[in-house]
Amino acid sequence: MAWLVTGGAGYIGAHVVRAFQAEGIDVVVLDDLSSGHERFVPAGVPFVRGTLLDGSVLERTFSEFELSGVVHVAGYKYAGVSVQRPLHTYAQNVTATAMLLAAMEEHRVERIVFSSSAAVYGTTDVDLVTEDTPKAPESPYGESKLIGEWLLRDQGVATGLRHTSLRYFNVVGSGTDEVYDTSPHNLFPLVFDALLAGRTPRINGDDYPTPDGTCVRDYLHVADLAAAHVAAAKRLDAHESLEAAYNLGSGDGSSVGEIMTAMADVTGIDFTPEIMPRRAGDPARIVASGALAARDLDWRMRHDLRQMVESAWRARRAAD
Repeated sequence: MAWLVTGGAGYIGAHVVRAFQAEGIDVVVLDDLSSGHERFVPAGVPFVRGTLLDGSVLERTFSEFELSGVVHVAGYKYAGVSVQRPLHTYAQNVTATAMLLAAMEEHRVERIVFSSSAAVYGTTDVDLVTEDTPKAPESPYGESKLIGEWLLRDQGVATGLRHTSLRYFNVVGSGTDEVYDTSPHNLFPLVFDALLAGRTPRINGDDYPTPDGTCVRDYLHVADLAAAHVAAAKRLDAHESLEAAYNLGSGDGSSVGEIMTAMADVTGIDFTPEIMPRRAGDPARIVASGALAARDLDWRMRHDLRQMVESAWRARRAAD
């Protein structure tokens, strides 16, 4: 029996695949390569190229492989761009999830770990976000992730689907030099691109009510995140109880200014960030508690900020 990892050729998904392999669990990857890379899929791992919106691809995959469960990482993950592309976002994140769940029901695959997002909370004024913090997504992306959680919930009631959703914030670092973040929108690759091109990285606002004036967020090492997905899958396989959703949070967060300082230190490229105006809608601080995940999924921050930057920089340089 194997676990299917949708989006397994992407930055996060490829780390999830390797985490399953490290535990001796067979995996199959399904990815349309819209943002992933086939070279990120380890040798010997079955790879199906196709979209979840293609029913024939789902039928072939679920018929060809004996699957125990699904880790559903695939999706359109650009919150800002989703505002301009709402229909595309809903198709990729809602319609595709519904089609995946239908295929799972038809083939009696009864376990799923869903890659959700802290975007389901929107802007919040609480000091520490918990799973019970009110949900108020502010983009089609955040809305689509919340709808995905509802789909799992409703299938659980209707069919007995066993599920959990993992909500997380900013994923950084690398667990292997073979895989690195290639997103054109994420902070780490944006800073690396600027430094390698001889440009000065930018900070949006330095007058927030935080210790150094820059926004504070959760930054999580991708290998720690991948381990939590495996822990959730193993509990589902063992028929152990899980909450419907877990925050994978640091509990304290790091500021953008701290990230920039660590970047300069690790890369050896001295720079002073250019300060730009605040971005509309950017709250001063969003940090989540990971207490529930620590209790049930052995969640913890195994890497500090410097290790996150070092591993990301090393993988990026290896790719050049």
